[in-house]
Amino acid sequence: MNFVPDTLKPPRRTTLHEELTQRLRDLIIHGELQPGMKVPERDLCEAYDVSRTPLREALKVLASEGLVLLEPNRGARVTPITQEDMDEVFPVMGALEALAGELACRNITPAELEEIRRHHAEMLAHHQAGDLAGYYAANQKIHEGILGAARNPTLAAHYRALSARVQRARYVANTTPDRWKQAVEEHVQIMAHLTARDGAKLAATLRQHLENKLRAVSQSLAHQNGTAGKARP
Repeated sequence: MNFVPDTLKPPRRTTLHEELTQRLRDLIIHGELQPGMKVPERDLCEAYDVSRTPLREALKVLASEGLVLLEPNRGARVTPITQEDMDEVFPVMGALEALAGELACRNITPAELEEIRRHHAEMLAHHQAGDLAGYYAANQKIHEGILGAARNPTLAAHYRALSARVQRARYVANTTPDRWKQAVEEHVQIMAHLTARDGAKLAATLRQHLENKLRAVSQSLAHQNGTAGKARP
């Protein structure tokens, strides 16, 4: 196997560990390194012009995030996406998102709100154009903006430790036009509550947003496993 990821250049040496970790994280989130796949360490070292040591240090970070499994004397393997894992992660992320929303409504500045509005407008434009990748990118910037406006580093650290597992799940879910439309409508509500500084309503909407996403992921997993009848209602 000659695995060469789409990359422009090797990571900058000044931030080698962080950049390498993020690039590997992105490969997993975007499905280029698929669930259950053995991580091709030699190919990645050649592609990114790094030695095995920084690559394995990056894999340790991803293992702590639940994205890879480190197998003694066998290297690393991308973790599978399971219903059990989704049932564990999504409620926690929903609680973190809800708290971030409450805090953001107290602490957000006009400049931060305006920036989130710009991302929201970009997201709507991507939806209109049917650009799912662009939609996801703008969507993530909105959630990161709310997290930043919360002004709580502890919350942010826990959120980011789980975020990649939730992001990866969306590439498993079958995003139907109806679900996509529903998600956009939820984001319209999110923006309305954030603009009004209504922390209680924003928290409830963010939590429901994650619950609806979990339902879509669960249905897709059930279908892929041939157990569609067991999908969540």
